[in-house]
Amino acid sequence: MSNLQLKWSQVELLANDDVAEPLVAGGVRCHGGFADDGRYVSPRAKNRVPATKAWQQSHRELFGNAILDAPIEQWPDTFPNVAQTKYLLREGVRGPTISALTRIGTVEGFGSMIRAVNVEKLQRHFVESIDGTAIAHLQNGLFEAHARDEAGWEEEAGHKQMWFAARDIAFDSPVTEDMTQTMLVRMGIVPADGKLPTPEDIRRNAEAVRLFPDLDLSLEMMVRRMVGLLFIEVSAFHTFAWAEEVLADTELVAGDGRAADLVRYIRADETPHVDYLRTALTEMRDRTFVGESGASIAGADVIGTLWDTALELSLGVNRENFLRTATAEVEHALASHPRRDEILEGFRALGSEAGSEVPA
Repeated sequence: MSNLQLKWSQVELLANDDVAEPLVAGGVRCHGGFADDGRYVSPRAKNRVPATKAWQQSHRELFGNAILDAPIEQWPDTFPNVAQTKYLLREGVRGPTISALTRIGTVEGFGSMIRAVNVEKLQRHFVESIDGTAIAHLQNGLFEAHARDEAGWEEEAGHKQMWFAARDIAFDSPVTEDMTQTMLVRMGIVPADGKLPTPEDIRRNAEAVRLFPDLDLSLEMMVRRMVGLLFIEVSAFHTFAWAEEVLADTELVAGDGRAADLVRYIRADETPHVDYLRTALTEMRDRTFVGESGASIAGADVIGTLWDTALELSLGVNRENFLRTATAEVEHALASHPRRDEILEGFRALGSEAGSEVPA
């Protein structure tokens, strides 16, 4: 086997590269920064990126199998699409775009919940050794790095705040905190009473949908969360492309392209997330799980089943819910507009799969 470093401490996986200049957006110090040559440097990538590459190479050498591919081609384009979004902005209808950026930032912030995942003594759930794998480092740096990237850490802002900064730069600080909360409730992103699910609620819901009764419930919840996060990250690449193109149009938004730059930096930060998730899931796929009864369960069955279930959910029910929410935001923005029907007709004419969802 190649001479690879496969064991890393949490401190090492959270380590940053040195930067010549910090990233500041909207007066807020963000994570990451810029090298001497002006290149953007992602946070916590000094050892996390080479570690993931080493785990991937080690797995290929040990098992002879390729790393799971992120199925980005299966995801449909963003709705509203770029043409529809720019059309609305040219008509002075900014609400749907502002709402979309608010939703994205809020969902990014939810990514920090991955740090709450806790499965005791992971090795006991696998027949084969997990020593020197991404699996062994999930709760020892990888989940924590992911959480800090998404929601920020200490004085440094993360993706949640960076998306909000991009929104505020592009639209001259269009909303207050109260307005943001109202938008999120309207879109169903947060409950009206502000109460998030308790750990007991989450576990009870997980019990209701568990697919492997003999697996430790916390372990199945962890794998399910990882697959779901991977699919969110994959679908986000379409969102990044949409946001970059819209926010780079200096005739339609403010900021001279600075908002689009922020989105580009966030996109660079997301690549390590996709890579460690697909690496750890591949390692699980090619191993054997141990059930609570002591029975063996093929990793390919566990990962394949949870993968296919999450994929169907993402492209089915979740997609339908998203389309309804996005459509409702367009309707809300035009509800009292004197040219509502005319603008909706032009909007639908630029649409693809969801264009007909907005009523006349």
